[in-house]
Order: sequence, then C-alpha cells, then structure tokens
Amino acid sequence: VQLQASGGGLVQAGGSLRLSCAASERTANRYTVGWFRQAPGKERELVAAITRSAGISKYADSVKGRFTISRDNEKNIVYLQMNSLTPEDTAVYYCAAGRPAHSAYDLPGLYYNWGQGTLVTVSS
Repeated sequence: VQLQASGGGLVQAGGSLRLSCAASERTANRYTVGWFRQAPGKERELVAAITRSAGISKYADSVKGRFTISRDNEKNIVYLQMNSLTPEDTAVYYCAAGRPAHSAYDLPGLYYNWGQGTLVTVSS
C-alpha cells in the first residue's frame, strides 16, 4: 500500500488542523494505520493509530482528548483531527501502515509502509 500524507501547515497555538493520509488501497481489515510524529532532535513517536479489524483508536497520552483519528473506508483516507494545538505539537507528521501486534502499536519498526511526512508548525 502506498500512502500520501497532507494537511500540515502553520497554525497558532489553540488552533486546529486536519491531516489526511490517502492510501492506494483499502486499509480497513487489512492494515493498522498510525500517525507518527518526529520533532527535531527527538525520536519518532506514535500519535494515534486505528486498528485494521475492529477500527479501535489508540492515542498517545499527550494528545488524548485533543486529537481524533478516523477512517473513511469509501475514500481510503485516514484522518487525524488535531485540536487545541500547542507548540509542543510542532513536528513532521507521518502516516504509516502495518500489522503490529496488540500492545505494540507504538513501535515504528512494525509499520512497513510510510507516507512522505507533512510538517505541522504551531506558533505561540
């Protein structure tokens, strides 16, 4: 599966952005899709994931209550709605597809298809 991430940009603190991850094929029941981010000098970290079978959403503690991941099965797009953004959310955001085991959704190495990344910059 090929992935293309889009929707990044510059936003003020407290603002919102919606990222899109367009897939070349259906991901529901085939791939878990995760949104990761990497800030300068930091490791890539999971932001949110939606599982391939039950469509269960998982979030990093730092974004719970602010970010929402969802999947449009007709359009083969996975969205990341980001609200109440803070400067600490500034990073390059990547979407990725894979079949990680339960409780391992946060491991980037278990995802084998990655989009190109989209930059999110939150100004204070």
